[in-house]
Amino acid sequence: MSEQVKITLVKSAAHRKPNQRAIVKALGLNKVNSSVVLPNNPQTRGAVFKIAHLVTVALVAE
Repeated sequence: MSEQVKITLVKSAAHRKPNQRAIVKALGLNKVNSSVVLPNNPQTRGAVFKIAHLVTVALVAE
């Protein structure tokens, strides 16, 4: 099975650069403490890398 990651927005995207706000929206995160479960692939990891100061990431056991 493929691994998945749980991404939680812990800091607001307000007053951030437009590209960082776009990444938060593209990942499906809306408000602080909202979470999404996404596949652990290079695209997801790259997006998380760019907003690492706004989110926490945890592996999800299946």
